[in-house]
Amino acid sequence: MAQVKIYGLRASIERHRGTLSEAIHRAVVEALSYPPEKKFQRFISLEAENFIVPQDRTASYTIVEISMFEGRTAEAKKSLVRALFRNIEQTCGIAPQDVEITIFETPKENWGIRGKSGDELALSYKVNV
Repeated sequence: MAQVKIYGLRASIERHRGTLSEAIHRAVVEALSYPPEKKFQRFISLEAENFIVPQDRTASYTIVEISMFEGRTAEAKKSLVRALFRNIEQTCGIAPQDVEITIFETPKENWGIRGKSGDELALSYKVNV
């Protein structure tokens, strides 16, 4: 399971929503061997007064937070981070300097999905990649 939240200034999110969605999903599928049909994303568009940007970033500054089951190797997570930076720059034109990524891992039993605890689900994909 991977849930993705994307934060940015309203104008930037509106301009890049479709391409960001695709770039991020391709990275998740590629790096985590994630099923292509599993796409869970939320875009959080903020006004400038509610999204304080570091001085060395531009109006394209974007934060990507990924919550997922624990179990991926360090290399799989590094591969995901590299793929995110690459795909976002190539697809959206947003420089890596303007992208920050955080991965949050939690045990499957800390998730509730389709009426079950996450550790009781029969998954169609592997988590230990």
